[in-house]
Amino acid sequence: MSDLRPGAAPPPESADPGFVTYTDALLHTLARDPALPVIICPDRRQITAGELRDSVHRLARELIARGVRPGQTVSLLTGNTPEALVARYAANLAGARVTPLYDGLNAEALAHLVDVADTELLLADPTRYADLDRLKPLLRVPVSATLGPHPSADDLCAAAAGQPAEPVTVPLGATDDWCIRHTGGTTTGLPKSLQMKHGPYRRTLDHLSSPAGAPPRYLACTPLTHIAGLWADVVLLQGGSVVLQSAFDPGEVLAAIERDRVTRLFLQPPLLHQLLDHPALAATDTSSVRQLTYGGSPASTSRLRQAESVFGKVLHSWYGQNETLGLTEVGPGEHDRVGRHGQITVGRAMPGVELRVVDRHGDALPNGREGEIHARAHSAMSGYWKQPALTARVLHDGWVRTGDIGYLDDDGYLFLADRGHDTITVDGTRIYPSEIEEVLTAHPAVAQCAVFGMRHNDTSEHVHAAVVPASGHRTDLDELRRLVAARGLPAPHAFHVLKAIPLSGIGKPDKHALRRALS
Repeated sequence: MSDLRPGAAPPPESADPGFVTYTDALLHTLARDPALPVIICPDRRQITAGELRDSVHRLARELIARGVRPGQTVSLLTGNTPEALVARYAANLAGARVTPLYDGLNAEALAHLVDVADTELLLADPTRYADLDRLKPLLRVPVSATLGPHPSADDLCAAAAGQPAEPVTVPLGATDDWCIRHTGGTTTGLPKSLQMKHGPYRRTLDHLSSPAGAPPRYLACTPLTHIAGLWADVVLLQGGSVVLQSAFDPGEVLAAIERDRVTRLFLQPPLLHQLLDHPALAATDTSSVRQLTYGGSPASTSRLRQAESVFGKVLHSWYGQNETLGLTEVGPGEHDRVGRHGQITVGRAMPGVELRVVDRHGDALPNGREGEIHARAHSAMSGYWKQPALTARVLHDGWVRTGDIGYLDDDGYLFLADRGHDTITVDGTRIYPSEIEEVLTAHPAVAQCAVFGMRHNDTSEHVHAAVVPASGHRTDLDELRRLVAARGLPAPHAFHVLKAIPLSGIGKPDKHALRRALS
């Protein structure tokens, strides 16, 4: 990397004098009340707004002093730590794009993501040092450093402590890169990398940061490298605070809600189910929760009704995907909107989003007809990083082919039949696992389930169901099979009774892991 004087990074050609990045807006909010505690760490240490702001400026200056400049990539191998937030904000403030590296990926996949993003600098925090040690032999990145003491790496946080905390200014425009995100990968391929711009991300945060009364307190108990990082940005922009937990644990989540008077949290549906099933729930004061957002995978209607009975009318839903960020949302008063398959709507289009449902020829379908969901959104990716052919297949005239199946009603509410990659084809007929999951999770003996397809000796898929029995219940598989068939759905070819459904690093049911374990 070339040497640049602190604060002297040249503005990129696309810099827009009227555009304010999310990082600049967030730092401006932090400056309003420097003494306000805005980060509560897992060890209960508190970080004030002034301390967070100064740390970001200092690290940004250190990055610039080491040659980080606009148009470069800084990859982040980080967990749920304050250093993770500081590093992302500082790298963006210095003009670089960031690549968050999800937990749970193997070393080869992580090395691929670091390499394909043209990483100039890899930063790791103490929670990911084991990953860093596994990665080092595979990396071609010019420089790696750490965000804490490490026996064989440069501690950038210690170096940044010697930098002044005066504001850093590196002008950026709405069309400059904010980050390179990635998908979760497939059974046969590596994760796909997505190019995201500053303008779409700032507009997404502006929508989600609308006035919300008293400053929120958000519990980040899922990875900051994924959706939890977006919600942390929203809350800090609103003048609120973030409670960090190292990982999701239902008992610890309930304890934090009561102890820290948490007002907002985001959970994938399988994690919400674990929370509802925890024995400490009945004795926990959850009255502080004003917004419980769920998303990322199909949600059971019966379980959502249970969540409403526990937390009250505070449920929000957010449907989208990595390629688009948010597309639709459902508020507390809209959870009575149920579709023909019994599932709750995933909502109406967010501001700046257009939706259409098309047939296999790409022609728009009338309301009520199921087809592939296409979306045109200001929050959408610019394209797949270095994959023009794939970009052309998925992104056309601003419309993203989501691959998901659903329909719109006459009032514009979207109902999701299933995620496109989860559908099962049996003898030429498309089967939606979420419909079967909806039936199974409504049974009192089933705490959790996952329905998926598996190929056997022939080329046809068979429907399999993994179920976790509810506490104190015995699972009668014949009864479950009859229940599914009575709804006119194909009864699973095989049931698998498990102690837990394996989850991905971001909390979704890991159906690839199920297939591997049961094949």
